[in-house]
Amino acid sequence: MPIEKVDVRTFLELANSNPIFDVRSPKEYAYAHIPGALSLPIFDDNQRAEIGTTYKQLSRQDAIKIGLKYFGPQLNDYIKTVEAALKKYPSNNNQKVLVHCWRGGMRSGAMAWLLGFYGFDVVLLEGGYKSYRNDVLQQLALPYQFNVLGGYTGSGKTEVLHELKKQHVSVIDLEGIACHKGSSFGALGMDEQPSQEQFENNLATQLAKYYYFNEQQQYNQTNPIWIENESQRIGLLNLPKAFYETILAGNLIVLNIPFEQRLGHILEHYGKFDSDKLVSATMRIQKRLGGLDTKNAINFLLEGNIKACFDVLLKYYDKQYERSGERVGRKSVIIDSAVVNPKENAALILKQVINLNDNH
Repeated sequence: MPIEKVDVRTFLELANSNPIFDVRSPKEYAYAHIPGALSLPIFDDNQRAEIGTTYKQLSRQDAIKIGLKYFGPQLNDYIKTVEAALKKYPSNNNQKVLVHCWRGGMRSGAMAWLLGFYGFDVVLLEGGYKSYRNDVLQQLALPYQFNVLGGYTGSGKTEVLHELKKQHVSVIDLEGIACHKGSSFGALGMDEQPSQEQFENNLATQLAKYYYFNEQQQYNQTNPIWIENESQRIGLLNLPKAFYETILAGNLIVLNIPFEQRLGHILEHYGKFDSDKLVSATMRIQKRLGGLDTKNAINFLLEGNIKACFDVLLKYYDKQYERSGERVGRKSVIIDSAVVNPKENAALILKQVINLNDNH
């Protein structure tokens, strides 16, 4: 069957109902890939290195000969893998498959030839993964309209966002995408953080659900997107500069909850972790926490007095929040609440800010 080449926007639209096969090496895929893409490497990491070296030191023809040596014996396995993947797409009656490599070159071309020869309807990404990455960076610089949820540590902001999402509100969970809750304790109970590149890919995929381009290719957003007010760094990852500046320009909604209520929420979430992990997390902030407070917090942990430990730590994070100047120079709405109750606070926020975007 003929092979079709499409741009990245068309490719991603087709990916909603058809499988993507990433034919780059396992190491390339593991570092970062299009969310939802399946790894179907033509060459393993060592083979790719060997072919690349041959291409540079000898010739393109010599590199192709080595590639064919590795590619040939696996032809049947590639077909079986694609057939198995297509079973998860019962509506795909035309057996359409999407294929890409790094730059839309020989690797994707070879796989497209094989799959097309077998009878699949093959679509190639023009420019390969590189063109996709360029599109991601463009997406992260778009003029999003954000409602930004701020407040002291322990206010249950992430949980409030989850409640808003249940009510079909547009929400981006940065901490969920980053696999980190932001503080020194933020990695506890979370999966390993993705690479910076994969984080950006995942973020762009989530954002794409909430906007569209009109016939003049102008950006349009139906509703504001709710997002948590974060520092530019989340664990080991960084929010792209343009994207972070867009957050700072958004409507700021500050959830204001008493200290004791927030302390109870922190205890509920972090008090269950082993003391050695809590000690390690505390030691990571000892320079900013100060020698005396670090010593007291750790002693409380070793004594089993978790509440006293987190009392010290939460006061430290409250001071950090106040120093951050979250509200300086920003229009904001303060939402006072007596409890950390995500469902109640989500309803309270929606009630008070329903006309916020119309009035700004």
